[in-house]
Amino acid sequence: MPQTLAQKLIARASGHDRVAVGEIVTCAVDLAMFHDSSGPRRLQPMLEELGAEIWDRSRVVLVMDHYVPERDEDSRSIVRIAREWARDQQLPHVYDSQGICHVVVPQHGHIRPGMLCVGGDSHSPTGGAFGAYMFGVGSTEMLGVVVTGEIWLRVPETIQMWWDGALPAGVTAKDMMLHMIGRFGMNGGRYQAVEFCGPAVTALSMQERMTLSNMSAELGAQAGLIAPDATTSAFLAEAGAPPVDPAPWFTDAGAEFTRHQFDAAALEPQVAAPHSPANAHGVGRFAGTPIDVAYIGACTGAKLDDLRAAAQVLRGRKVAAGVRLIVAPASLRDQDRAREEGVLQALMDAGAELFPTACGACAGYGDPMGDDITVISTTARNFKGRMGSATAQVYLGSPYTVAAAALRGRVTDPREVLA
Repeated sequence: MPQTLAQKLIARASGHDRVAVGEIVTCAVDLAMFHDSSGPRRLQPMLEELGAEIWDRSRVVLVMDHYVPERDEDSRSIVRIAREWARDQQLPHVYDSQGICHVVVPQHGHIRPGMLCVGGDSHSPTGGAFGAYMFGVGSTEMLGVVVTGEIWLRVPETIQMWWDGALPAGVTAKDMMLHMIGRFGMNGGRYQAVEFCGPAVTALSMQERMTLSNMSAELGAQAGLIAPDATTSAFLAEAGAPPVDPAPWFTDAGAEFTRHQFDAAALEPQVAAPHSPANAHGVGRFAGTPIDVAYIGACTGAKLDDLRAAAQVLRGRKVAAGVRLIVAPASLRDQDRAREEGVLQALMDAGAELFPTACGACAGYGDPMGDDITVISTTARNFKGRMGSATAQVYLGSPYTVAAAALRGRVTDPREVLA
């Protein structure tokens, strides 16, 4: 019986040769990831109440990224709990103030093809970019995983998003995602497995693939999968991960799935207007809208490839008068690479303020957006109040689009600037 990539991954984790859509199975978890907000402060008291232990410390990764750098007593308390718990538990994989979990964990080779992983964050489907089945869970579910090393799930249907052609210059994976969310809505994935396929997906860099899988959360999917290949293997080799054969992890010919087809060559830059990623249209719909802040940050929009894209627009130019450009790289590793390449200097010469490598304003922490301002951001979500004030109007775009808006002081088609 032909199997989809999702079915193959779940079958391996559940110890079956194959699984059927709708079947409920218990899976062994290869990796459990959580951060300072979702992890120790919630898990520690529950574990103590149960008198339970972590099933396998080598399979747990803790990242401090939400409440760092600490700015008040609440954040200091949350981070202190995480640090002390990590020390007491002697956790071997702790990344403190190294960047955002969805970027830092793959950069250290923890997520590999064939794995089944869970994360204490809604953007955990990022791991699907590596041919792993990864999804987000709440703290109570994570408690069960941490104690037993297992989780049950219902085998999902697969929804294939097939992209033909090649993306034009100035158009990115972020534009692909905003287009899909705009077309299908935030429940378009129906908590099933969405698989991104086709020549335009295969041509993407690993970090661009991560953007697709990351924002499958905004599409309402449980997992956002991409079949691993040589691009995956090269990234993991650089990350120091043990070699893994990507060959078995693909959807068989004849497997059952729903397919939607797209033409990458016809895609224009996309912008999502307040207050939903599903309110997405071609950039022309919003061109000319004045902006006060341009924010290049978050796991979705401040990886090295994203910073390079922004620098391509801004190098040798200056941000428009009265506009604040904030750049918060997604990880220290990407920030260091951007500095070595001159990318960071180009952004700062243009007038960017460099913010810490953390979730920051994406989660409304640190220096959140103020009242009655208009923001264009590379983040994944623009819900009312998410980045700070409920009166802030937040638009979403790719790093090219956000940088072009910073340059002109208004929403702009980045292709005009790149030309």
